[in-house]
Amino acid sequence: MYFTHFFVTLHAKKIYPKNMETKQLTPERVKELQAEIRELCEEKNAVILAHYYTTGDIQEVADFIGDSLALARQAAATNADIIVMCGVHFMAETCKLLSPNKKVLVPDPDAGCSLADSCNAEDLRKWKEEHPDHLIVQYVNTTAATKALTDVVVTSGNAKKVVDQLPKNAKILFGPDYNLGAYINSVTGRNMELWNGGCHVHERFSVEAIAKLKAEHPEAIVMAHLECKAPVLAMADVKGSTADMIRYAKHVRKENSVKRLDPPTFIVATEAGIMHELKRMCPDCTFLPVPPEISEGATSCGCNECQYMKMNTLKKLRNCLLYGAPEVTVSEEIAKDAVKPINKMLKLS
Repeated sequence: MYFTHFFVTLHAKKIYPKNMETKQLTPERVKELQAEIRELCEEKNAVILAHYYTTGDIQEVADFIGDSLALARQAAATNADIIVMCGVHFMAETCKLLSPNKKVLVPDPDAGCSLADSCNAEDLRKWKEEHPDHLIVQYVNTTAATKALTDVVVTSGNAKKVVDQLPKNAKILFGPDYNLGAYINSVTGRNMELWNGGCHVHERFSVEAIAKLKAEHPEAIVMAHLECKAPVLAMADVKGSTADMIRYAKHVRKENSVKRLDPPTFIVATEAGIMHELKRMCPDCTFLPVPPEISEGATSCGCNECQYMKMNTLKKLRNCLLYGAPEVTVSEEIAKDAVKPINKMLKLS
């Protein structure tokens, strides 16, 4: 079994290739590529999905922007022949599970996920064999092969609701995100056994950084993703998924406007890519990203970014549409079992 801080530290200290493409492109070239991408989408009947953590130029050209499962469901509801997932690899697999007859492409097949990697199918199979009387509940941030061994998956937005509906006397193994599982235990009264995995981005946020920002902006509202460590969540006024944060910011902005108050300020503890959508939806609000406590995780702007997500670039997106590759597939044997825990979650949530 992996251990969160050891595993995450390895990811945080690894030297990832920096995405310099956007900095090298002129604004005019960005617009040209975006126009070419939209033309290719129309020509090939393709839809582009962009996770909130991708760069702004990717989000601007996408048909749908959101969290991984919501994006996969939106794409499944279209009549598109091709889905391009600008995110990480397990998200593309989820798209394929929900749209088996559509072609699923990714701009960069090496865009992985430290959290999904922290518990592979063989790891989970061994854990399951050691606890044969337990239900397996897995965060959606897992590979298709891992989902195939799972009873029900959850998202950060619906985990409490789904777990609350499981039998009260059920013994549960929860993975791979330890922080999310610990939070769900705390708000449900459950005693789920937790896999010790984590996201290398969300593990980097520190209480000290939040406290410093709060001292400088005492009126600010602190929002933190549920993948953050418990001490960070304890500092937060709002705890939830990326979509939860965006909804809350829009709500507070509207309330302040009605009451003729100044636009609110938010301190945000999640991957910095979300700032693009937050600023788009609430342009008059102030959003302050929490920097990482591990210096290797910081960018030139001091933001906490996922280098996997930033491997998605406009040039790679254009090329994957142009050439119809790289394609992500899931074997029929794995797919038939992997889709079951997703369907069960949708039924419960």
